[in-house]
Amino acid sequence: MRSLVRSTLREGGLHRSVLIGSLLRCGLATALLLATASTTHQRAEARSFPTPRFVSLKAPRANLRVGPGVQYGIEWVFVRKGIPLEIYQAFGNWRRVRDWEGTSGWIYGPLLSGQRTAVTAPWSRDNVALHTSPVAASPLTAWLEPDVTVKLLRCDGQWCRVAHNSMVGFVKQFALWGAYPGEVL
Repeated sequence: MRSLVRSTLREGGLHRSVLIGSLLRCGLATALLLATASTTHQRAEARSFPTPRFVSLKAPRANLRVGPGVQYGIEWVFVRKGIPLEIYQAFGNWRRVRDWEGTSGWIYGPLLSGQRTAVTAPWSRDNVALHTSPVAASPLTAWLEPDVTVKLLRCDGQWCRVAHNSMVGFVKQFALWGAYPGEVL
């Protein structure tokens, strides 16, 4: 590009200010198009997943920060893979999350998974019934203590089919932190 500018100027084909102005406008237009394209892509990405929503921790260890970036201090460290978290804000690749105890902060998005998990009745001291079918009168498979992490297999808005270790069964949806009331998945 420089050689084209120099040869054109040497040959007297264009006035220097006109040529430089044209090149600057062309470069600015290209930069604006690229910036718009990347901004539009980010907005589309952010809208593809609603907030709030539940996810689980993919990594076996993750830092919970006071702000959306590695320059912010670490407030908490999660050390258990699979715990449910609720995303309620997003900023770039960072997600603001909270756990069932109300601890909140920012976590790097790729450390999270869309695989859903839940915690059994962390607000209660009573055990949660794991049924063989989604009917209150169905036989019990087990009693789950409060704060037990289960894998969500599906929910119909009233009951969730869950797995814990080798057990599979149904739990009333209102007895789980990790699925919204009435949510179907």
